[in-house]
Amino acid sequence: MAAMLRMVVVALFIISVSLGGKWVGAQVHHVVGDDRGWDPASDLSSWSSGKIFRVGDKIWFTYSSAQESIAELKSKEEYEACDVSNPIKMYTDGLESISLDGEGVRYFASSKADSCRNGLKVHVEVLPQGGPEIPKVAASKGTVWAVADGPTTPSGSAHLMGSLILLAVGFLCYVVGI
Repeated sequence: MAAMLRMVVVALFIISVSLGGKWVGAQVHHVVGDDRGWDPASDLSSWSSGKIFRVGDKIWFTYSSAQESIAELKSKEEYEACDVSNPIKMYTDGLESISLDGEGVRYFASSKADSCRNGLKVHVEVLPQGGPEIPKVAASKGTVWAVADGPTTPSGSAHLMGSLILLAVGFLCYVVGI
C-alpha cells in the first residue's frame, strides 16, 4: 500500500513538472500600500505604478475598520471625482482579500470623500493570466516613444525547467531505490 502511494505521489509530481507548473496557477498576493497598508500617509499611486496585476491574483487591504472603509467604484469618473455615493461594494472588515477574477480596471477609494481627495485611493489594471507584460507607452504631442524588444538570449525559465526535470528523475530514482 505504501509503495502504491509513493508511486501516485511520484506520478503527480512528474506530471506537474512536465506541465511546467501550469497545473497550479501562479497567484500573486498584493498587499495594498505594502507595510503601511491602506493609510493616508501611503503613496498608493506610486505603490501600484510598478506592479502587474493578473487575473487570479489577489489584492489585500489592511486598515482600521473603526476609522475607515473602502468603496469599490464603477467608473474612472467616480474614482477621479471621489464620488463614493453609489459603490459596487463597500468593504468594512479591516482586512479584505479581493480576488481579481476578470480583466479590466478596478477602482477602490476611501469611503470618506476627504480622504479620497487627499489620495487614499488606488486603481488596478488587471491583465490576462499568464499573458506577456503589456508595456505602458506614454506620448505627448510631438514626441514619439519606442519600446525596445526583450532580450534574445534564453531566459532562466528554460534552465529552471531542465533542473526541475532532473530533480524529478532523481527523486524517482530515490523512491524506486535505483
